[in-house]
Amino acid sequence: MTKVLVAGGAGYIGSHACKTLAAQGFVPVTVDNLATGWAQAVRYGPFVQADLNDRAAMDAVFADHAPAAVLHFAASSLVGEAMREPAKYWRNNVMGALTLTEAAVAAGCLNMVFSSTCAVYGEQDGVVLTEDSPLAPLNAYGSSKRAIEEILRDFGVSNGLRSVIFRYFNVAGADPDGEVGECHRPETHLIPVMLEAIDGQREALVINGDDYDTHDGTCIRDYVHVTDLAEAHVLGLKWLLDGRESRVFNLGTGSGFSVREVISHARAATGRKVPHRFGPRRPGDAAVLVSGSRRAIEDLGWSPGHSSLKRMIADAWAWHKKGGYPG
Repeated sequence: MTKVLVAGGAGYIGSHACKTLAAQGFVPVTVDNLATGWAQAVRYGPFVQADLNDRAAMDAVFADHAPAAVLHFAASSLVGEAMREPAKYWRNNVMGALTLTEAAVAAGCLNMVFSSTCAVYGEQDGVVLTEDSPLAPLNAYGSSKRAIEEILRDFGVSNGLRSVIFRYFNVAGADPDGEVGECHRPETHLIPVMLEAIDGQREALVINGDDYDTHDGTCIRDYVHVTDLAEAHVLGLKWLLDGRESRVFNLGTGSGFSVREVISHARAATGRKVPHRFGPRRPGDAAVLVSGSRRAIEDLGWSPGHSSLKRMIADAWAWHKKGGYPG
């Protein structure tokens, strides 16, 4: 069975990708330092607790498991924190990716699927983003992801590394079977924070800004179900294993929802009110980010079939009521 190294496989998206990999006959080898991931989320293959910046540990993983490819999810990813602590994002994201890439190339593993972000595009209101849209990140998170994309391209020229880069924005939902789900410390993502407010685990959802140039004053984002993202990453892996060229793909539904609209959908899905209040804008946030995915649909055969907002909230709510990971 083909082994695949999954960097960040104990995290939210990575753990769902591991489940999808295992279901399709691959052996996911999770590498995670558990800074934000959960050991309980590693259910589908071997686990190596290590930091990507530890080159000796990375060399050992490649020597011990000889993976055919790498799926790279490990990164710091909080916009507010990125504005306050840019050094953390350059160190963790860029240096970690560089060390991982060097180790992969040294081991002759020349296939990498990289989890990037629509944040590389910055603020381009009123347009559906395509892979050819200009890159103009607003914060160190987006800038670090753009830098990693450049690293992968450079290693492609110098060493023959082939990569699939996925750019997407707001990931939501949880595994429909309830085996893995979203659990951050602390939680900052809109839908789980909203569910915590509904359930009385926090006083209220704080909406960051109500004066954006949108139809209701709140930010608009394109939401994609985590299961759909996991399936896209396995399709990207198969694309590379079939010997195809490096490629960038956007992943989105092509339509966005404002924060107020998400609240309305959550009220309908749970039958409960959503306690909320308004706070100031969060530095580094764009007003509108909507990502088209025509290339992924046509070339990879991908479909965001789980990505209705109703389904994403329902699956997230089921995971929330289950209680997440213990500890």
